[in-house]
Amino acid sequence: MRVVLSNSAGVPLYQQIKEQVGTAILSGELAEGSALPSVRALARDLRISIITTTRAYADLAAEGFIATVPGKGAYVLPLDSALVREQLLRQVEDGLQAALDAARRAGLQREDLIEILDGLIHAEQDAVR
Repeated sequence: MRVVLSNSAGVPLYQQIKEQVGTAILSGELAEGSALPSVRALARDLRISIITTTRAYADLAAEGFIATVPGKGAYVLPLDSALVREQLLRQVEDGLQAALDAARRAGLQREDLIEILDGLIHAEQDAVR
């Protein structure tokens, strides 16, 4: 697992860690039962505070992605299909919100957005064929 942090991203470091680890779990890069680096090791590797990595792991545990076992470390939990769907829906909503923000800045109307979305869907369907 590789985590890349950016101080200029405008997103807190713990959030960047949480999102990247969560994405790795959802994509299958980190399989069920996989051990994560210890909080201290990850903090050392990323050259950040242990508090930051602890917060990221705590959030991942609260969302059901990982379990932490005192003295043993953190492990990837089995994926709950409802959890996976919720996370994917959140990603779609985030992407659509970013698209709406850009469309607003560009002065696009609802019909323009629908036309763009339809074009993307058709292009994807054509690529699959």
